[in-house]
Amino acid sequence: MSDIVILGAGMAGYGAAHYLTQAGLRPTIFEKNTYFGGHTHSYEYDQGFVFDEGPHISFTKDERMQGILAEFVDEQYENLQAKANNYFEGHWVKHPAQCNLYGLPPELITQIITEFALLGDIDMSEIKNYEQWLIASFGETFATRFPMRYGLRYHTTEAKNMSTDWLGPRLYKPNLQEVIKGALSPETEDVHYISNFRYPTAGGFKTYLNRMGDFANIELSHKAIAIDPITRQIDFANGKVKIFKKLVSSLPLTELLPIIKNVPDDVMHAVQKLSCTKCVVVNLGIERPDVADADWTYIYDEDICFTRLSYPYRFSPNNAPKNTSSIQAELYFSDKYKPLTQPIDSYIPRVIADLKRIGLLAEDDKISLSDAKLLPYANIIFDLDREAAVKIVRDYLEDIDIQVCGRYGEWAYIWTDESFVSGESAAEFAINAL
Repeated sequence: MSDIVILGAGMAGYGAAHYLTQAGLRPTIFEKNTYFGGHTHSYEYDQGFVFDEGPHISFTKDERMQGILAEFVDEQYENLQAKANNYFEGHWVKHPAQCNLYGLPPELITQIITEFALLGDIDMSEIKNYEQWLIASFGETFATRFPMRYGLRYHTTEAKNMSTDWLGPRLYKPNLQEVIKGALSPETEDVHYISNFRYPTAGGFKTYLNRMGDFANIELSHKAIAIDPITRQIDFANGKVKIFKKLVSSLPLTELLPIIKNVPDDVMHAVQKLSCTKCVVVNLGIERPDVADADWTYIYDEDICFTRLSYPYRFSPNNAPKNTSSIQAELYFSDKYKPLTQPIDSYIPRVIADLKRIGLLAEDDKISLSDAKLLPYANIIFDLDREAAVKIVRDYLEDIDIQVCGRYGEWAYIWTDESFVSGESAAEFAINAL
């Protein structure tokens, strides 16, 4: 039973293990880190602040997934109404900006509404990239001043270099009446795709994964360094060897393929075309309550070093000591388009200075915690190279009978609950193939 092997003890690996256990099997998960959780890991600092590896919340509307995650934390979770805002050239506006223009300069609002009113139906056969889709959806002024500007900071590449197959519900398309109402009044309907979310009451987001040991044998500090698909053998950096019957991997494709023996040149060439962002997160603990009135903030200005902010103290009262607040700032880079060239600690003073510039921090605020961490895998970059490259890689992995799952295993823009389901699907396929 233990010969069904899972690589990676993150949310996708958890989903695979959960499915196999329900099927009466007991898999083994091998994890390179000394802790489980993967990208959904959480850190508790000595000062009493809890931060996740980037902002993580559960906003699935799937009742089955809601029930599974609630059970994993013994029904101990916060149920919160989501609130997001935007910082644009000195203005704070509700999110999404396309139907919340109130407070922006009148000339800008007039131009945006005029162009929006003249839009016709989108002929998708004419849409070749994300830039064209944005202009056809919102008009050139809004597209270039807002989503294209933010997207360059978040994805590190221009909209004209990106596809549209990742969008889903992520960019709300209002009607003209909604745009006009949002320009005349600050009171608008909440139309963001995240309306409510859940978050564990104590321990950070990784608490959702605390019961992973109930569903699998977990071997930490096991970094896979070689996989032979013929002999079905995995070699680990610590000298251990494992023979498997079926392998489910949630490792990033860019890490998985280089350790598989005798990968064809065309497949390795395809892997080299895959890109993702890396993120420097700066975690700050503030000795003042309620520094923010939103759960997260999108930043459009290029002269502000961070792209997005979140406020973990708002997710759970146990994420920060009483009468304090916490801020997590995200700064995005990528090896392909925007390399990280400076030590990550050098961004801490820049983040603090820019938080003061936009008015979230006061000059006399006491900062009791400041820390920077590098997340080597943040978001998949859906550049124009991705689709064809992923197909080549996935077809090869199918040929050698390795199932992949998760955001970086599928190399797709999937959320936490979708990663869990991805793991379930990979496990189901592995069982059916036995």
